[in-house]
Amino acid sequence: MTDKQKTNVELTYRDAGVDIDAGNKAVELMKRHVRSTYRPEVLGDIGGFGGLFALNAGKYRQPVLVSGTDGVGTKLKIAFMTDKHDTIGQDGVAMCVNDILVQGAEPLFFLDYLAVGKLEPEKVAAIVSGVAMACRESGCALIGGETAEMAGFYPDGEYDIAGFAVGVVDREKIITGEKIAPGDMLIGLPSSGIHSNGYSLVRKICFDVKKLSVADFIPELGRTLGQELLEPTRLYPKTCLPLIEEFDIHGMVHVTGGGFYDNIPRVLPAGCGVEVDSRAWPEPVIFNLLQQWGGVAKTEMFRTFNMGIGMILIVPAEQVPAIQANLAARDEKSYIIGRIIAGAGQVELK
Repeated sequence: MTDKQKTNVELTYRDAGVDIDAGNKAVELMKRHVRSTYRPEVLGDIGGFGGLFALNAGKYRQPVLVSGTDGVGTKLKIAFMTDKHDTIGQDGVAMCVNDILVQGAEPLFFLDYLAVGKLEPEKVAAIVSGVAMACRESGCALIGGETAEMAGFYPDGEYDIAGFAVGVVDREKIITGEKIAPGDMLIGLPSSGIHSNGYSLVRKICFDVKKLSVADFIPELGRTLGQELLEPTRLYPKTCLPLIEEFDIHGMVHVTGGGFYDNIPRVLPAGCGVEVDSRAWPEPVIFNLLQQWGGVAKTEMFRTFNMGIGMILIVPAEQVPAIQANLAARDEKSYIIGRIIAGAGQVELK
């Protein structure tokens, strides 16, 4: 052995930045959150190599599984800036379950992926508590996930989170948009705020242009900027699943990245366009502030943000009163925000 090959150093994985003991502690801290989401179909427990879910096929004539995956995006930067991590998990769940919901699917289970530079068990447990709360609210089980400690990959204090949801719908009840026709109406369900899209523009406006801090109290909002920007994405399954069961829903739109201009055309069949009346619902104050602070054009706002409408139902005109009555009976707000017209996929905004 040469002098260069001789060494008295005995390196460990922890020396390289990965702490297995911290990982095990994080699993212990998150166990109660995970178990709180279990449905009767869940088999086994946390810690296995795969999550087991026994589909109750007897509930469906022709069950079709619907899957979706998404992340939270740069909204995570706000969590880092505020050092608040117990709500960001809801955003990860919502972006997935709301997507599969638009095809009529009941969310069954969810898996999360969390990657960190340095594993802090308490922080991981806080993040997963938000995931679990959102799963419970959506009626789906958190049956698995991955927490990856990637030393040197993420800056200190930063992480990324993504998720994957699976739901089920009877083949004959899949909402495809093919029944949408001129004369159908658009019912909008309110968002909880910005949700999880457009945060690169939000951060540009708030921190680069206006030089604001997340700790700044904004009188028009009645709370700090950080509190407003961290407002979690609304979960729509409990609101919409009863409607899907009872009414003839022709189409649904989850208003995410791309806003109204890019998302609505995704469900329109050939020969259809849409008119949207932007005066038909109360616009949350945060959007007005962002538009003013950044000098953003109205069309750009509606191409980037949900503008206060997070989910759109496209339904036959004659069913509108009954659908809105159903929602009102459950203390759910809704607005008639537009109609389907003859066209070629265009979105006409009033």
